Amino acid sequence: MVVVFALVALAVVGVLVTANWYVWRRLFRDTTRGPGTARRVGAVVVAGGWALAVGALVAERAGAPFWLQRVLAWPGFLWLALSLYLLLAVLAGEVVRPLLRRFLERRAAARPAARRAAARPADPGELPDPAADPERIPAGTAPPRTPPAGPEQTAASGATPPSPLAVPSRRLFVSRVVAGAAAAAAVGTVGYGTYGVLRGPKVKRVTVPLAKLPRAAHGFRIAVVSDIHLGPVLGRGFAQTVVDTVNSTQPDLIAVVGDLVDGSVKDLGPAASPLARLRARHGAYFVTGNHEYFSGAEQWVAEVRRLGLVPLENARTELPHFDLAGVNDVAGEDEGQGPDYAKALGDRDRARAVVLLAHQPIQIHDAVDHGVDLQLSGHTHGGQLWPGSLVAEAANPTVAGLERYGDTQLYVSRGAGAWGPPTRVGAPSDITVIELASRQA
Repeated sequence: MVVVFALVALAVVGVLVTANWYVWRRLFRDTTRGPGTARRVGAVVVAGGWALAVGALVAERAGAPFWLQRVLAWPGFLWLALSLYLLLAVLAGEVVRPLLRRFLERRAAARPAARRAAARPADPGELPDPAADPERIPAGTAPPRTPPAGPEQTAASGATPPSPLAVPSRRLFVSRVVAGAAAAAAVGTVGYGTYGVLRGPKVKRVTVPLAKLPRAAHGFRIAVVSDIHLGPVLGRGFAQTVVDTVNSTQPDLIAVVGDLVDGSVKDLGPAASPLARLRARHGAYFVTGNHEYFSGAEQWVAEVRRLGLVPLENARTELPHFDLAGVNDVAGEDEGQGPDYAKALGDRDRARAVVLLAHQPIQIHDAVDHGVDLQLSGHTHGGQLWPGSLVAEAANPTVAGLERYGDTQLYVSRGAGAWGPPTRVGAPSDITVIELASRQA
């Protein structure tokens, strides 16, 4: 097992080193004439960016002093996103590169023909009427021909002929254009994706019909909040934005479905304090996500309870018209605190509709087995950084949105925040208001 892990780790390192060498080559080596400052600066940028990224990841998982986590997090995590899109951009540049080179070659080939056409003697019939221009050279007199300026004439006039080193070759020109476009595209993509996260999640509204829901509960609104990921990057201000957005929807119930934090209560308690201002007629409920088990799940369960949220640890509560249940995340199994569906759902009245809060979409199969009507989940971030959605699709039954599994429906939120890079591309953050609909209405 250790040998397999070592081989996999070695393969991953090899891929990363190769990919970063390729990015450095296209952005720095191919755009310069030879060894020099630009290439050295490029190497420092690429290597230094990855050093900060690894440092940020290690500091967060190792519980380093919070000030150090914050110092490393912004540049380190942003470099992770930027390096991904630099790689994708220079790969796309391989398609553009031969097309641009061919265009320049054709234009260069067309110039001699144009010069020959311009130097062709004019047809006598095309000469203008001398009478129309009294200062014209008299008919029959050949116009003086000015010989091309040679080196002597150029020197005499004071003009300096262009140095061959001052004019980039066609290959160098193409490399610089493609590299500049790739860098601009990557920076623009990451910048816009980061702005989208820091601006805060948008509200998404989805109607979900439930067969067992009584007419009196028609229109019941559940605000689903997942994956806030308070940490060294997203702090108290972001939490307040989430709270304000949730409260603005005036929900009947609030469901916080895991991955609230990336860090200890000691470091992030002040950042989470705005959650005490969540307001809903039937209260706010919480279930753990996998990141709570990286951050001290027991302490965070106690903290959210202190803030006024109701933790559902493999538990169920009976609301006026349906049941609300919650199970722990599967990551809790390593600590003996995994999901217990029998405890949460085993003795309920099956004539009543039940809504289950479970962090990961993969928990849907157990929900189906226990007759759940609707499961609310997060975890996937919708992929967060395209093409991460392709990986998320391979690992989860549903990446985002509403799908049906037998008699059970599953809704997966893309989440309110972001993990690692505070950046989203192709997977905008959301807070979803689920409006339950009774088929009897």
